[in-house]
Amino acid sequence: MDAEISDGISNAIKEIVEDIAPDVRFVSKYGGEVLAPDPDSDKKFVGGIFSYKDHVSLEFSKGASFVDPDGALEGKGKNRRHLKFAVVEDVAAKGTVGFLKRALGL
Repeated sequence: MDAEISDGISNAIKEIVEDIAPDVRFVSKYGGEVLAPDPDSDKKFVGGIFSYKDHVSLEFSKGASFVDPDGALEGKGKNRRHLKFAVVEDVAAKGTVGFLKRALGL
C-alpha cells in the first residue's frame, strides 16, 4: 500500500477519535498505535491502528460484542474484530464512528 494512502487512512481514523474522545492517546505498540483511553495507563487500550501491505486495519479489542448489522467487522477470534480500509473513503463508508464510540464506551 502506498505510504500516502496508508497515512491518509490512519489520519482519518485519528481525526474521528480526536473529535469524539479528545483525551484518548495513541501509544506505539505491537507495530502500530493502540488507543489508550485511560490517562494513567498505557496498558489499558480498546484497539489500535495497524498498517499492512494492502490495507490499514482498525482493531477492536472487544469487537466480537459489537452489533454489526452490515457485516463490516472482520475476524473470527473470541474477542477481537477489525475493519479493513484500502482507501480513505472506506473510513466513512464502514461505520467507523459508531464502532469507535462503542469501543470507547460513548
